[in-house]
Amino acid sequence: MRLELIDYSIILLYFLFVLGIGFWLKKKIKTGNDFLMSDKSIPLWITSLAFISANLGAQEVLGMAANGAKYGLYTTHFYWFGAALAMIFLGIYMMPFYYGSKARSVPEYLKLRFDEKTRTFNALSFAAMTIFSSGVSLYALAMLMEVLLGWNFDLSIWIAALIVLVYVFLGGLTSAIYNEVLQFFLIVLGIAPLVYLGLKKAGGWKGVLQNVDDAKLHVWKGLSDPASNPMGVDYLGMVVGLGFVLAFGYWCTDFLVVQRAMVSRNLDEARKTPIIAALPKIAMPVIVILPGILLLAISAQNPEFTLPKTADGSPNYNMVLPVLLEKLYPNGILGVGITALIASFMSGMAGNVTAFNTVWTFDLYQTHIHQKGSEQHYFWVGKITTVAGILLSILTAYVARSYNSIMDLLQLVFSFVNAPLFATFFLGMFWKRTTGHGAFWGLVTGTSTAAIIHGLSTAEGKGGWLLPLHNFYSGSGQAFTIAWIAFTTCFISTVLISLLTKPIPDQLLGGLVYSLTPKETIRYKKWYQNPIWLGLAILLITLSLNIIFY
Repeated sequence: MRLELIDYSIILLYFLFVLGIGFWLKKKIKTGNDFLMSDKSIPLWITSLAFISANLGAQEVLGMAANGAKYGLYTTHFYWFGAALAMIFLGIYMMPFYYGSKARSVPEYLKLRFDEKTRTFNALSFAAMTIFSSGVSLYALAMLMEVLLGWNFDLSIWIAALIVLVYVFLGGLTSAIYNEVLQFFLIVLGIAPLVYLGLKKAGGWKGVLQNVDDAKLHVWKGLSDPASNPMGVDYLGMVVGLGFVLAFGYWCTDFLVVQRAMVSRNLDEARKTPIIAALPKIAMPVIVILPGILLLAISAQNPEFTLPKTADGSPNYNMVLPVLLEKLYPNGILGVGITALIASFMSGMAGNVTAFNTVWTFDLYQTHIHQKGSEQHYFWVGKITTVAGILLSILTAYVARSYNSIMDLLQLVFSFVNAPLFATFFLGMFWKRTTGHGAFWGLVTGTSTAAIIHGLSTAEGKGGWLLPLHNFYSGSGQAFTIAWIAFTTCFISTVLISLLTKPIPDQLLGGLVYSLTPKETIRYKKWYQNPIWLGLAILLITLSLNIIFY
């Protein structure tokens, strides 16, 4: 791909802008609380956009386009079924506990609700997950630069990592959040014209219907048997594995996104943040999934749009957006499109790194290494941790090269960490009898079960490191199954061990358990200001979309 001066100028302008935000905020970031928690001073419209943008990383923009080509409209379940309901549940039921408990992180809430060992286990597993996810974002950008611009893969990784390091190191979480808002608009503006041009090239929606396998143009049809749909999953895997376990496990317990709501100015805005974010979330398939389906329709009519192959001869679905950008965008707009992908990488990586440095500093370092440090001390620990997180992300970027769909890889990681964690949170918040021992050993059992199932099964050549007893039709099918089994194992183990161990006194659980927390009543002048009614309206829209594309 040949970029002209105007394209490079747009990319350079973006780099200068994000670095400028870091330098601008540097003077305002003076303490550890400022650097790691933004001093809870971020307005609602920014937290809502940052909430969705933190999830809108390169792995989602590239990965969902890849899944759009690989699985078709079944991929919309990550949004219409596997996001909206969980985000609304988070806002209405879970944010009051997170925000009201004054916890600085999700692991710290676990400490308040259960005990220190449960917090430490989750902090370690979450830290590993964020580094892995950050590395996937880094890999995605380096791959993009190598294929589109001919840049050296290794050099691209180090340059991109350095830019993220500078603006997070200078401005901390605040810098990441403000950049996420900028990156949200860049992603939409950079990819939306691609959808328009792709539809035109495909011959409109009629051309899509004529040239794309009908099996990829439905949302629920064909789920009775994994062999009868492209995603290779059944109703159990889709509804329980993705729609319930992975969706709620990610949106309700993943500190990367929950952190954006926790830095709101008050509880009302913290509750509304994920609910307001759900509205653009259910519209995102037009931007991130439809390009993959359009590529299928175009390539059926024009071989020039055929995807390149991976080393094993399978289509490299991660190249959906790069191929469309190269073939459809003229210079100038091309620079905007590439900048949008770079922005998605920045958003995903910075979000993971800021979540990592907060959890490491507060939940691991302050708790187990240096408990009585000054604000300035933790300020510098946070900065050093940022550097360490970037370096570890570089290492994990190379692991992602072996997967032909980075979203399959991420869903597998989430099934190990978030699936059992949601069982722990669900019981902890709504069953006061849950004990610290039950929570801890439930998490250990659930995570261990996930590892064992992965070792006993294979999908697309991955897994089976213990004994390949079962082969799944797809990576998604494997991840969804592991998720619901890990959740169920953790749930049952937690209940049984809690019944056999001493319960926590009720007086210690106020504000941490639903039945023991006074309900705060807020009067709203308009119905749409009430998060409950707002959430119901969004659910009705989501239900309609599922019916239309059944």
